[in-house]
Amino acid sequence: MKILFDTNVILDALLQRHPHDIPARQLLAAVECQLLNGFLAATTVTTIHYLATRAANHRQSQQHITRLLMLFSIAPINHLVLADALLQSFTDYEDAVLHEAARHAGVDGIVTRNGADFAGATLPIYTPDELLVLLRTMPGK
Repeated sequence: MKILFDTNVILDALLQRHPHDIPARQLLAAVECQLLNGFLAATTVTTIHYLATRAANHRQSQQHITRLLMLFSIAPINHLVLADALLQSFTDYEDAVLHEAARHAGVDGIVTRNGADFAGATLPIYTPDELLVLLRTMPGK
């Protein structure tokens, strides 16, 4: 199953934002164990680097990005993604861009803590807890 991770889920895990860090870290472990094919939007990587550097330091931020790039595929953000995002009924353009990057990358859904931000989504939207339950109920898992 291909899942694009919203920035907030990754930050929950990396910055240990309690109580959201536990399900977020479990989902990262699922990507690491190849139970999920994890995707990040290209803009998520730069946002994480910026925020992790502010919260920790440059060296730790570099280590986080290196690990994420080893674990996750990247959903590109190009002219088509940006233009298609303008046509969506999202109130926040950044969320529309994330959705369109996911759609163009052919993912099966998006995991986020802010499902309301994706009210106009055509892809399935999961909270971290919902996705963990789904993973546990999948055949062969």
